[in-house]
Amino acid sequence: MANTINIETLLAGCADDSFDDGLRIDTELQPLAGPGGPVKPAVYQGGAYQMDHRWASPADDKPTPVVVIDNVPSQANRLEEAIRRHRSSIKAPELVLDLAGVGNLPVHLPRRLSSLEFPHRNADAYLRDARLGEDDFTRTDLGRAVFGATPQACGPLMAWFPQALLYGFWQSHLGKKRQNTKHARSWVSEIVGWNPGATETKVLGLKGDPLNLSTEETVTSNPDDRMDWTIGTGATVEGGKKDRLSEMGHGQVPFMGDEATAAAVSFARVTQRATLSFAQLRRISLGSGHSTEADAAARALLVALGLHAHQLAFGRGFALRSGAELRPAVVEATWLGANGDEPCALGDLDVSAALLTSAVTYATSVGVPLDGWGKEPVMLTPKENLRKAIRATWPLVG
Repeated sequence: MANTINIETLLAGCADDSFDDGLRIDTELQPLAGPGGPVKPAVYQGGAYQMDHRWASPADDKPTPVVVIDNVPSQANRLEEAIRRHRSSIKAPELVLDLAGVGNLPVHLPRRLSSLEFPHRNADAYLRDARLGEDDFTRTDLGRAVFGATPQACGPLMAWFPQALLYGFWQSHLGKKRQNTKHARSWVSEIVGWNPGATETKVLGLKGDPLNLSTEETVTSNPDDRMDWTIGTGATVEGGKKDRLSEMGHGQVPFMGDEATAAAVSFARVTQRATLSFAQLRRISLGSGHSTEADAAARALLVALGLHAHQLAFGRGFALRSGAELRPAVVEATWLGANGDEPCALGDLDVSAALLTSAVTYATSVGVPLDGWGKEPVMLTPKENLRKAIRATWPLVG
């Protein structure tokens, strides 16, 4: 029978004197269409997939060709998004950049940015360029604490950015003569498709037009705003340039050759592997004034948060992107212990939620700083330079 992970297990594994190595979660995934059903990997510049060769087994004669369907940074973002969406039950800390004062923005843009969405987490430029009340955020007590935190004095990050301690950060936006703190991620997750049937297939098609409009006459439009356009010689539009009718959305448009997008891929198997390194977690400490017991409790809380986020994001069927809907078929969790590897039970969502609650309760009892946990979000506003940058990028309203 698999061992159950509880708060005592986590505290022992995360202690300074522990020789346990971490956790591994291996999941066999299936497309909704069933085994071998096509799955759309992430596509990068030039329409390329992230290709690789991996050893499926040490007994293999040669490595297997694979496509990385969802890479490590993308997986971290999905885990953070799961925390954000369920923040009310998790009670995780959050800072929110309110963009209401910027003015009318296109409807597809967010009106608020959560600290669980910042691309660089606690080291993000949106946080650097924010205000708390009437003061620049970086000049407030909270701002100085967050921007001054390091893995060896991580109290402010436990209080306000625990995700940064799990998924890593690099403080690279303050200038070469200021702090440039780095912290490697301890949670690593990736989804891989094994032995792809083909990777060169393109999606060919034709955008139809009920009237089959076709004209050689000159079309004029502003590429930044195609609400108004004109056709015919001598016609003008403010900021207009010569254009094609197809760019207005009219006429039949074939998608062939370089314009065709990369197709979904059929794989022999699709797997997800998530690992959590206790060695990396043991590099963090709350700093002076805190006990080793509190350090272990902080690390245990991070493990519990990571496990719960994993269950929220991937414990049931999930959609990565159009054409990449997957469901877990077989899940195997392994405790990588000092005396050997042992299967362990993750349990369901209720189990991971209860573990997180226990970890928060214990961390509170031993003095781990959790100032932002269970509180309303701290509201920030953009500084004037950021507001101007947003407006310069999106000047069109109405």
